[in-house]
Amino acid sequence: MVRGWPAHAFVPCGAAIHMRILGLLGVLWFTSCSVFGIRDTPEPPYKTLDQLGPVVIRQYGPRIAAETTIEGDEFAARSTGFRRLAGYIFGANHARTSIAMTAPVAQVPGSVAATIGMTAPVAAESTSPGVWEIRFFMPPNFTLATLPVPDDASVHLVQLPAETYAVLRFSGFASVQAIQNRTAKLLETLRGGDWVQAGTPVVWFYDPPWTLPPLRRNEVAVAVQMR
Repeated sequence: MVRGWPAHAFVPCGAAIHMRILGLLGVLWFTSCSVFGIRDTPEPPYKTLDQLGPVVIRQYGPRIAAETTIEGDEFAARSTGFRRLAGYIFGANHARTSIAMTAPVAQVPGSVAATIGMTAPVAAESTSPGVWEIRFFMPPNFTLATLPVPDDASVHLVQLPAETYAVLRFSGFASVQAIQNRTAKLLETLRGGDWVQAGTPVVWFYDPPWTLPPLRRNEVAVAVQMR
């Protein structure tokens, strides 16, 4: 097991045997490329609006995500959430349909009190320590109406609005300390500029744990608006 993302994370719990086999084959192919940071997974499209040194301002359109809320430490939450969501996209859904893997995987501070329905936007009034929302972004060819319903009641489909983010990219192992350091740098870069923080910082992961650390793509991001 690799700390944070277990090697068996892609195996869907509760899916049919043939879906498990398909998922395993997909993992073997994915692993062989992703060790070296080779990515062919799609990601939500965005427009670059500005650049402030290492920080890029990106404008994203509306997106749909599969999301689950986990209580626990940061790494444990990431691991558990990843397994739940991987199960959904590899066939643990009412249609027994596989959904293409996309990037990034998002980890967002969450709220115990947040209740998110199938068609509700994400709207957590406050964050709680030790509570995390893990998200997989869905391919753009799907809508809430066409995505299969998750078998796991703790997995929800959510419509995310158009948002503008300030993003700082970094490589290496995304430890708690590394994330805290990059987040501090991100917020410091924004201080006193034209773009102001408008949300809680989040972390985006583009690679599995077996990718060589110098080749990994991680990003800290925060919603922003013009001053």
